[in-house]
Amino acid sequence: MNNAVLTPSTGWLLMALFSVAWILLGWRLGRKAKTLDGYMLAGRNVGLALGTATAMATWVTSNTTMAAPQLAYQMGIWGMVGYSLGAMGLIFFAPMAERIRALMPEGYTSGDFVRLRYGKTAWRVFLGISIFYGIGWLISMGMAGGILLHALTGIEYKVGMTVILFVCMLYTMLGGLYAVIGTDYIQSILILVGIVALAIIAFARHGFEPVHATLAAERPALLNLLMPAALMFLFNNLLFGLGEIFHSNVWWSRAFAFRKGIGLKAYLIAGVFWLPVPITAGALALLAPHLGMNVPAVDMVGPMVAARLLGTGGAIVIFIVVFSSLASSLDSLLAATSDLLVEDIYRKHFNPAASEDKLRRASVFIIIGLSLAAWLICLPRLTHLAGMIAFTGAFVGSTIWPIAAGLYWRRTNPIGSTLGMVAGSAIGLTAYYVVGWYVAALVGSAVSMLVVLTTTLLAPRDFDWSDLQESPQEAAL
Repeated sequence: MNNAVLTPSTGWLLMALFSVAWILLGWRLGRKAKTLDGYMLAGRNVGLALGTATAMATWVTSNTTMAAPQLAYQMGIWGMVGYSLGAMGLIFFAPMAERIRALMPEGYTSGDFVRLRYGKTAWRVFLGISIFYGIGWLISMGMAGGILLHALTGIEYKVGMTVILFVCMLYTMLGGLYAVIGTDYIQSILILVGIVALAIIAFARHGFEPVHATLAAERPALLNLLMPAALMFLFNNLLFGLGEIFHSNVWWSRAFAFRKGIGLKAYLIAGVFWLPVPITAGALALLAPHLGMNVPAVDMVGPMVAARLLGTGGAIVIFIVVFSSLASSLDSLLAATSDLLVEDIYRKHFNPAASEDKLRRASVFIIIGLSLAAWLICLPRLTHLAGMIAFTGAFVGSTIWPIAAGLYWRRTNPIGSTLGMVAGSAIGLTAYYVVGWYVAALVGSAVSMLVVLTTTLLAPRDFDWSDLQESPQEAAL
């Protein structure tokens, strides 16, 4: 039975309008990209307004707008509050972004840092983790696109997933980081306005007290602040957010792209603005019991509640919000992962003498390849969104200490950092299957921390910060 609020024709119309808008805007902005630095890093001259908007919009993923309601519906108060701790990743990365820009003014990727700081073995381990994580994130957002359209319009999951991946691939391929950052600016405004408006209207109509009374009577566990799984998720998501941002080239590429002195302010402001978004989105799911709703799939609860509350208008708003959040994250991930593969795999392993034109062409082909790979993996709907996201938690958690210690601690042991990433990933992934999906990042980061700190204290290695700076000629292997 199809419970969609919007008709398929309305869904197709909205999807066509926003798809054409993003593609045209991306193409227009991309005309600024005259050089490789322009295409990959927006000329290294991004200002505060665009910098803040792109950081905030990129972090408001489909996971925020759809998985936050799912987690609130499953874990209650701590589900949405725990998700909001992802803001700490942006806030803690703020001073790191400034330091990265100062230490590596000509850097391109997070892989550059790991290679120069720890050597080739650590670099290749790190690349494996980063590429695996990137594909996982792409899959989760492709899935969310299909889920959104199916929940709101009845359009088949595979069709919606295909459209969102194709649209983001096309305008990212045409415009590079200029297109990504420019579209992010508009998408961030749409996301904030849409989410806040939905929450205000919803609770203005039903009130906090009646919703609380229904939860206390029918789903008291959602109000239990001592729910063990929710508490574990709280700390797990905090570390997951740190690991995602600390290691991912999505955030490092912006550190390199921001104008000098912008990174600290942009990431800090973005974190503050992002903090209430998952709480606001998650709160919508707490209305489901009050509305007497039957939720057939937990990752559809957000769109379903919005549509039930506000009818066609609510469905359109949530469509716009999630479509914007999907696009703002997918484009960023495609651009940043392409940079990593072009610079760290293609150029440094296979073609050190490649010209700028050849590297740009390689970027285009890699963006297409990444999109195709994500599409193929997304075809069968693998699991629920939160589980799909959390699967990568062990891997990203294992990178927190090698990155943070490597940026600030001159004596961090390179071998220990490599072992920390390997052991943290392996043991964290084991915990994912043995204990639960909500502990993978927690265990992975704890193991990595223990290895990095122990090896550094027992066998410290001195490092000269000037070794992080290299010319394009020195970068060739």
